[in-house]
Amino acid sequence: MSHAEQQSRSLEEVKISFQDVTKRFRVREGRTVSEFTAVEGVNLDVRPGEFMAVVGPSGCGKSTLLDLLAGLSEPTSGQILLDGKPISGPGLDRGIVFQQYALFPWRTAQANIEFGLEAKGYGVKERRDWARHYLELVGLAGFENRYPHELSGGMKQRVAIARSLAFDPEVLLMDEPFAALDAQTRESLQAELLRIWERTGKTILFITHGIDEAVYLGQRVAVMTARPGRIKRIVDIPIDKRSEEEDIRSGAEFGALRHEIWSELRTEVQRSQALRQELGSGSGTKKAR
Repeated sequence: MSHAEQQSRSLEEVKISFQDVTKRFRVREGRTVSEFTAVEGVNLDVRPGEFMAVVGPSGCGKSTLLDLLAGLSEPTSGQILLDGKPISGPGLDRGIVFQQYALFPWRTAQANIEFGLEAKGYGVKERRDWARHYLELVGLAGFENRYPHELSGGMKQRVAIARSLAFDPEVLLMDEPFAALDAQTRESLQAELLRIWERTGKTILFITHGIDEAVYLGQRVAVMTARPGRIKRIVDIPIDKRSEEEDIRSGAEFGALRHEIWSELRTEVQRSQALRQELGSGSGTKKAR
């Protein structure tokens, strides 16, 4: 195989590529300017159509990686490629779902979803039809005229997911989207997200603190170190998520994978806690998310 063929094949097998990515922040405390490293030397490839989950201790830079991939900030060094091209800023090829719903309170569920379609120049009928299609996809058919204050937390997050999917991004970036929900709603939406992923084939990068959530959702789980965040290990999750005959969370394989990831994460959590104690609760230093 020629070098050109190898390069072409490599691009086909990688959708997102973090290449030796480091991000440092400058922080001012009074007259003192200091610098801290949020993530350092991160190398991570995500395949087309893959569901990749990322776990790590608090403050390890998980959300910093997502911000960099979204184009909301730039790496201090290294680069991030999407389809082999460097990311230079935000774009409609990436949809983002945050922990907070970030819905416009003055817009109905349908109008919230139509917002991104307006930016892409869709006509009124097209916007309405697509918005209703995605409301149905997330299980909210019939709720198109409800305002955010008339929806439960889980429903709001469904609208946020539908809004991110509606303008058909190639990649869906999710930053702990279910963290604020109760346990029953969270598990329901996890199952719903898997169904949507299987139907749409989107590439998903999912940030979470929850090991169970990472194992349940991800095809692979990237474990990060304490700050400065690096990729410590990537764990394959060979569980068939499509089986509806049993609760996979109660299976022996699920438990073994959960223990494997926690074994990798335990020392990093301890290091992160020690670092926070060292910095002290009164420090004004900006924390990596």
